[in-house]
Amino acid sequence: MQELENTLSALDASAPVAERHLSLIRLLQWIRGAESVSSRTAHGSAQASTRRLQEMLTLLSLSPTLRDQFQKWWAVTSETVDITTLLADFGFAPRTSFVSEVGRRLRLRLLPMSAETNDAAELFELALDYEADSGWVSALDESALQVLAQRLTLPSKIEGLSLWQHELLDAMIYCASQVRSTGFSAEMRLRMTQEAIKDRPFHALSADAESLRAAFVAFPRDAELVARRAQRFRERLEECRLATGSVYSHLEEHGVSIGLVFQLRQMRKRIIRIRELMDCLLPGRPEVSVQRLVLRLLVQSNEDRGLRSLVTANSSLLAAKVAERSAQTGEQYITRDKKEYRSMLRRAAGGGAFMSLTTVAKFVLAGLGASVFWSGFLAGLNYSLSFLLIGLLHWTVATKQPAMTAPALAVRLKDVENDAALKAFVDEITHLVRSQVAAVIGNLSLVIPCVLFISAALWLFLGRPMIGEKEAHHVFESLTLLGPMAFFAAFTGVLLFVSSLMAGWAENWFVLHRMESAIRHNPRISDWLGPERAARWASFWRRNVSAFASSISLGLMLGLIPAFATFFGIGLEVRHVTLSTGQITAAVASLGSEAFKLNSFWWSVASIPVMALLNLLVSFYLAFRVALSAHNVSGVDRKRIRRAISKRLLASPLSFVWPRE
Repeated sequence: MQELENTLSALDASAPVAERHLSLIRLLQWIRGAESVSSRTAHGSAQASTRRLQEMLTLLSLSPTLRDQFQKWWAVTSETVDITTLLADFGFAPRTSFVSEVGRRLRLRLLPMSAETNDAAELFELALDYEADSGWVSALDESALQVLAQRLTLPSKIEGLSLWQHELLDAMIYCASQVRSTGFSAEMRLRMTQEAIKDRPFHALSADAESLRAAFVAFPRDAELVARRAQRFRERLEECRLATGSVYSHLEEHGVSIGLVFQLRQMRKRIIRIRELMDCLLPGRPEVSVQRLVLRLLVQSNEDRGLRSLVTANSSLLAAKVAERSAQTGEQYITRDKKEYRSMLRRAAGGGAFMSLTTVAKFVLAGLGASVFWSGFLAGLNYSLSFLLIGLLHWTVATKQPAMTAPALAVRLKDVENDAALKAFVDEITHLVRSQVAAVIGNLSLVIPCVLFISAALWLFLGRPMIGEKEAHHVFESLTLLGPMAFFAAFTGVLLFVSSLMAGWAENWFVLHRMESAIRHNPRISDWLGPERAARWASFWRRNVSAFASSISLGLMLGLIPAFATFFGIGLEVRHVTLSTGQITAAVASLGSEAFKLNSFWWSVASIPVMALLNLLVSFYLAFRVALSAHNVSGVDRKRIRRAISKRLLASPLSFVWPRE
């Protein structure tokens, strides 16, 4: 009790602003107690803090001197800070820009705040902590809240209103103006439905807010008039919420913008904040409403410094759209009968044959002796061009498929509750695995003979192999299973996954900015190409934009990332199964039969299936997890699915390799 008396006696209304705020921080630290340091979220800590707050309220009731000192200090502190920044701005971005908010949160995480401030939001973050204070704030009962409100409520210059009520009204008006401003922005209006625009919900929002304020500040106050205008204001807010909700339908159909999703979420949170402010203002149980508001602000303070929560919340819709577009693309890579299986083998064989040329180009470019960066850049161009041409020729590369097929499979996880749906899902797993096996077999079945043929042609016409003896030994040593090959192959799987995200993002960007329509109907383009050719180009880019983005991004990452890693002294390389198999074949062609006597050769051959497995599994797993999250698939009985897959594997193992029909 003596410590409490000392803490309250130190409250000085005439002290400098920083000292007054530090006194508040010390008072809250006393309420938390020593146990909050070791067990912030424990129930016992919250109860102990509640008891200490009761002790403080009791002491203030028994000691007129301390009570008078406390109230003078609290009056000066409240009047010298802008509470509106806390009530109306806290938890919202100062600018409606996703990138600006990322920068703001980084500053909050890295830069310290000062107690010398007139910003109530800054003081709130300094004085209160989510983990330490949310427990005891939520534990306060209604009677304690009422006593606390009596001690903290300050009279205002206008008869019948407290300073707190004035601040609530100002914050409500400010939030309403922000909602109205966002609703009037061109980005919103152009994406709302015609019905929402015709209803003009945002036009009267500020007027409804002002009419509620006027009714509340009128003296004497008409309770029925306040209730009617409050109800009308709530209805207007609901109309605004529904109008902005129609924007999501447009995004689903025409592409997603993270910046626009960010604005939508900010507007929705402001509408919720206005409702919370009204609950604190209107008759009923205002103390309980204030308690809920403080808890909400504490949660917001905890989230306000997190970059992960910001990115996750605002990119979820984009992730769903990227996963959806990847699922649509991935359907073409899943074979379900013998005809499609043979088609996959032919397309993969074509891809493997072309990759033999990529292998040759890789060794030619490596022999130029360029610097690390330019070697990586040229290698990336080689890979990108190869992947692009393989796609345009309607061939395929096995490792590019899993990240596309995973979202198509994830969608089906929504309906595996009954036995029939589970059987259909296992069938799809079987089709998928079989398709990947066919693609790998097709790639490797032609990359090996084609590289051997090119090597023989070089021997015949140039009198030398594709690579020298030294380079051949280096190939075996770098691709051996005994080295870090497995890690590099898994890392390559990550790059394959990232390229699929780039493909989905590029297609979403293309649709969002209506590029197909722009190419087809832009006057300058139509005059230059002609209407028919412009239409063909528009259709071509709409069909192939994701393939171009995937191929270019993957190729450049495979070439440049090892180069950048070398610059920083990191020995990071990529291991792509088809390219690596081509390199091993070229090394064998260089050394001849002597290669089969080398242990390094056999260890490099042993690495091929491991490399293929890691390339496929890592990219598939990452894409599958993103797709599950994007489609909100949860609560799946994984054990039940594993049992069903194991049962199929034991009953019909060949179905995972060759179609039965």
